[in-house]
Amino acid sequence: MRKLLLLLFCTCLASYSYAQTDTAKKLNEVTITGIQESQVKNTSIHIEPYSLEEFDAKAPFNLSDALSNIPGIGQVTTGNAISKPVIRGLYGNRILVLLSGLRFDNQQFQDEHGLGLSQIGIDRVELIKGPASLLYGTDAVGGVINVIEETPTGQGKFLDVNTRLYSNTLGTLTDIGYSVLQGSKWRRVRLGYETHADYSDGNGRRVLNSRNKGYYLKLGSGNTRKNWTQNNSYNLSFNQFGFITPDLNKFFSPDARWSRNMSGTDGGPHHIVMLNALSSQNSFALKSSVLKVNIGGQSNLRMEDEGGGEISLNMHLLSSLENARWEKSLNKNILFVVNQQFTYENNTNLGKRILIPNANMIEGNLSGFLRFYLGKVNIEAGIGSNYKHIKTYFTPPLNGPSKEIHPFSIGHITGNGMLGLSYNPNRWLNIKSNISTGDRAPNLAELSSDGLHEGYYRFELGDPNLKLEKNLNWDLTLELSTKQLFLSASGYYNRFWNYIYLAPDSLNFFGFPIYDFRQQHAKIYGAEFIVIYKPEALNWFQVKESYVATRGTLDLGGYLPFITADRNKASLMFTKDISHVCKSLFIEPEFEYVLPQDRPAQFETATGDYALINLYTGITTTVGKHDYKWNFAVHNLLDKVYHDHLSRLADPTLFNPAINNQGINFVLSLNTKLGL
Repeated sequence: MRKLLLLLFCTCLASYSYAQTDTAKKLNEVTITGIQESQVKNTSIHIEPYSLEEFDAKAPFNLSDALSNIPGIGQVTTGNAISKPVIRGLYGNRILVLLSGLRFDNQQFQDEHGLGLSQIGIDRVELIKGPASLLYGTDAVGGVINVIEETPTGQGKFLDVNTRLYSNTLGTLTDIGYSVLQGSKWRRVRLGYETHADYSDGNGRRVLNSRNKGYYLKLGSGNTRKNWTQNNSYNLSFNQFGFITPDLNKFFSPDARWSRNMSGTDGGPHHIVMLNALSSQNSFALKSSVLKVNIGGQSNLRMEDEGGGEISLNMHLLSSLENARWEKSLNKNILFVVNQQFTYENNTNLGKRILIPNANMIEGNLSGFLRFYLGKVNIEAGIGSNYKHIKTYFTPPLNGPSKEIHPFSIGHITGNGMLGLSYNPNRWLNIKSNISTGDRAPNLAELSSDGLHEGYYRFELGDPNLKLEKNLNWDLTLELSTKQLFLSASGYYNRFWNYIYLAPDSLNFFGFPIYDFRQQHAKIYGAEFIVIYKPEALNWFQVKESYVATRGTLDLGGYLPFITADRNKASLMFTKDISHVCKSLFIEPEFEYVLPQDRPAQFETATGDYALINLYTGITTTVGKHDYKWNFAVHNLLDKVYHDHLSRLADPTLFNPAINNQGINFVLSLNTKLGL
């Protein structure tokens, strides 16, 4: 391990690199994730803000794909469209996603259930690495992804059009937005549509049924009064995701090469996901404090067509959510914050195939937090308590009399704490350290599964006697920022008690292997290195690099699943304003090398190394009073044949041979904003 850390540190120092174009500026950006609006360098919590503009240059396929460009973040994928983010080796229900400030579930209990959020209409994303159960309750044991919706920034009426074309899938992602800001009142509306055919790998082979479609509607309104600011939003999305299963060619004949068909008797298996999300964020300026109240509701309908037009799986998750935060400055050096949240969820099965039972879930959280401003040192400390209750109901045939798992009722009361400091000895150095705890109650699938999961071709058996999963995380970060150089080095150690994982049993169910949910103590540790170098004499040029290493092991031997392989990214960026008509030209070739992952979990297979070359370019042209932003990206420029360790299609026990990731892909984007 010492040799590995030394190698990573020397690699970074030798290559003067940079992982995000505006990383140095992020030190002074104001974030809203966490306790209170503050600059990143003044909090001990590891918060990283990223704007939509930063993601756009990389031409991501979806929001999870966009986040995977951040050092320390990966994505578990089933093809291009179905993916979910991984933060420092943790994913799914160990990562809490916030949409408009409220918990977003989207039924993430299965690996083949993607996050399902598009990047359209998003202003920025704020990322917390490490446990945040103190702030947000259970499930935030690995981190938090806060998706912040756009709001109008300029007075007047504006229309913007954004479109992106993909060569590999003959796909498009197009959206149109309209916004009005008049005085202190605003409103917005956005419509979006995307469609993709099956992708091809580096050998030019088509991956049958990797297609997807999506329709989006976003509405928003708000106003600012003397003591009250309100932000209301509504999101509607309807997605269809083709489902890639083993031996699909044996049951469905390949259709036309660029077909997007998913319906009718000839349609292949696919997910259908409809989301409705409504929220209202309110901030009240009281006499000597601030009260923030956020309420909302979400409806998530997930269906599965196994092919031929017949719906088998049909689940509806209905959520009611509330969060309140009170901020009070006790004096000029001490801030006191009380945070409270409540969540009610109801899961109802409407189809003939049942994965998890009908259930009600209630969660409440109350925490207190103090921040001490002591000159160059900021100290943060907090404690909190969580309560979560799960009650399942008789849901035939899943938990009938002949089954091993019957309806049950489980409740847990837990406590969490955190202690951290941020030290700024001068304007260019920031040192922060944080130790915090987290907890996660087993989800419905882990507690109550008792059936065949056809997406995996395995029988999963839950255990209602599973204990709470708890963790203790220590994080240390050093950041050096000057006009020419930005250096960031982070190390973390995450200790888990009763870590929940799947493992194969010795038995089988009519030829299908049986997997059990088990528990064992575990640890995840790693390091992230990022360097920025921009020569003072060459302000149009900069070099970038990042190196990330993650390890995850079980106490009794073996490795944790879906641990990202060590990854190195390096690139050069050239920027230039050509004229007042053609400006903001940039060219960025990128080299990515992923080391072999030879530490697979029990049901995984080791994967080899691979190297990719990507190219990102863009220019902004001005015609009249309007700017037109053009971006052109090439992913996998050399058409490399590879499969990533976090791809579920790379498992040769399910897919023989393993299915490769996408080959070369050209992406052309156009963004423009028109004043009306």
